[in-house]
Amino acid sequence: MRRLILCAALALAGCGDAAPKPGKQAGGAQAPVDDGKADCITGEAGQWAHDCLVERQGDQLTIRHPDGGFRRFRVLADGRGLEAADGAEPAKLRISGTQQIEVTAGDDRYRLPARIAGQ
Repeated sequence: MRRLILCAALALAGCGDAAPKPGKQAGGAQAPVDDGKADCITGEAGQWAHDCLVERQGDQLTIRHPDGGFRRFRVLADGRGLEAADGAEPAKLRISGTQQIEVTAGDDRYRLPARIAGQ
């Protein structure tokens, strides 16, 4: 069942150099804006903040923290999501919305947009 959770490609924030594109989705909902940032909780921070920079080169995803720290992930080609690209702490993924996953590595958590299979 976990293999069916994520679609073949993640639509991750910060993937391109395009300017933010606000707009309306079907049903009148506001479309998410790709501003190159992700919601995150890093270290001992207690609240979600929209201040982690997201960079993507090929299958490599780097998330930079406001304090200068960062995490690297590899986007998996088989559609299972992400895995830690370096370091000893594995990445754990869970669905946290209709088009969003939450990635946890150590004490750090990130919310990233994704296409979820079956939705």
